[in-house]
Amino acid sequence: MSRQVRRWITGLMTLLVALEMGILGFALWRSSGTQPEALPSPSISIPSTSPAPSSAPTHAPEPLQIGAQVHGYVGDPRDTLRVVRQVGFPWVKQQVLWSMHEPAPGQYDWGILEGFLIVSELESTRVVLSVVTAPEWSRQEGGIHGPPDRPEDLARFLRTLIRRHRGRIHAIEVWNEQNLRREWQTARGLRPEDYVQLLRTAYTAIKAEDPRIMVISGALSPTGIDDGVNAVDDFRYLQGMLQAGFLNYADCVGVHHNGYNIGPDILAEEAPGLPEARTARFRGPFDHPHHSWSFKSTLWGYWKIIGGAKPLCVTEFGWASAEEYGVTPPGFEFALDNSLEEQARWIVEAFERMRSWGFVRMAILWNLDFAPKGFGPERDDNVLYSILDTRGIPRPAFSALQAYLRGLSQDGK
Repeated sequence: MSRQVRRWITGLMTLLVALEMGILGFALWRSSGTQPEALPSPSISIPSTSPAPSSAPTHAPEPLQIGAQVHGYVGDPRDTLRVVRQVGFPWVKQQVLWSMHEPAPGQYDWGILEGFLIVSELESTRVVLSVVTAPEWSRQEGGIHGPPDRPEDLARFLRTLIRRHRGRIHAIEVWNEQNLRREWQTARGLRPEDYVQLLRTAYTAIKAEDPRIMVISGALSPTGIDDGVNAVDDFRYLQGMLQAGFLNYADCVGVHHNGYNIGPDILAEEAPGLPEARTARFRGPFDHPHHSWSFKSTLWGYWKIIGGAKPLCVTEFGWASAEEYGVTPPGFEFALDNSLEEQARWIVEAFERMRSWGFVRMAILWNLDFAPKGFGPERDDNVLYSILDTRGIPRPAFSALQAYLRGLSQDGK
């Protein structure tokens, strides 16, 4: 089969998958006829912050930029942004599938992303985009789950996107979890210096086109796996990025942490001593302490590794709960330990912690609406983190965040 035919088939398959997701997600979104409304806010009591390490910033922290990730490729962007506004998020994050939008070199199909960015501007919502998946034509080994062979191809795409939507894009995260093979498939393997080369080229292109856009380094996946093939420990990979000079090409250091079954103010070494350690069904944080289980240990670890040279941007964080579902996909059993009340409390507490720590510039909740647009809790782990349920009805975290963000707005913070 010729490469041209193979590209055509791949493009058609991508289009069909996107269409199927759109139809299914829109049907799920509308099926119940229930729209998210403000619910009575649960009482969220935030415990006092634990003593900060001695390396904490001594200057007044910048205001924390708060937002949520949405599934903007599914459903009407006006509905999606309406829910963002209902909660009160000033920022929204959307992942951009480069492979979908440039199916052939220099040929662009912006699809629903176009409407999403236009509506975001109309709603006065600030946008951070995370750009992933290189088109097959840009990769000699094929597939889309990895970087382009030529970083200049990504730079050209970014310049075109920014020119088309000038002023509508406020931050760009360059790639996603590049310390995992599933996101960075290349014959050269998981080399931080290769990622920094891509980041450098992207940063230069973005700043030349619009210097106001904040460039965020691709957030790594906190992982205890460090086999060098399927994954590299995020602390070790970050140190490799540092040695390759990545801080020269990022305004903010990207971080991910999707909480397991401990709260945001628990250090990894503290977890085995918690009362929950005696009853938890998921044993990871309690039997095998490691920074990757702990939100606080991960963020403070990144801050220490970079020596406080740049702020952190937590472009994905949240807690999963399967309380009303009773099922999870394999590997996500920790969600069975978390109640909906804990999900709500820990999310609000995490925002408050990041606001007080002083070294986090942006915090993006994972996620707003993947449940009503997804494939069910037994197949789709994104559903468990969503603050809407599969029917589109708000979970307790939804109204807790409404109250929290309303309070910040009234306080002028």
